[in-house]
Amino acid sequence: MAEQYDNNNTFTLWKNDRKESDAQPDYRGVMQVDGKDKEIACWIREAKTTGKKFLSGRIQEPYNASSNNAAVEGESQSDDVPF
Repeated sequence: MAEQYDNNNTFTLWKNDRKESDAQPDYRGVMQVDGKDKEIACWIREAKTTGKKFLSGRIQEPYNASSNNAAVEGESQSDDVPF
């Protein structure tokens, strides 16, 4: 029987081939922290003082279009009558 791989506290990054502006990350990926999935975004930056390149990043909750749409729909469909 094969052992299961433990993804906890690990991440994976891929080059963002669809980058259209500096606001979009150079690399994107996924991460698992304490069993919860997160999204990672990284930009290649250059230090103003030394000119050395480094990575700058952000970790956030995964984007879920269906839950965001449900919240908007739930707000617009109220049982309260405005008059």
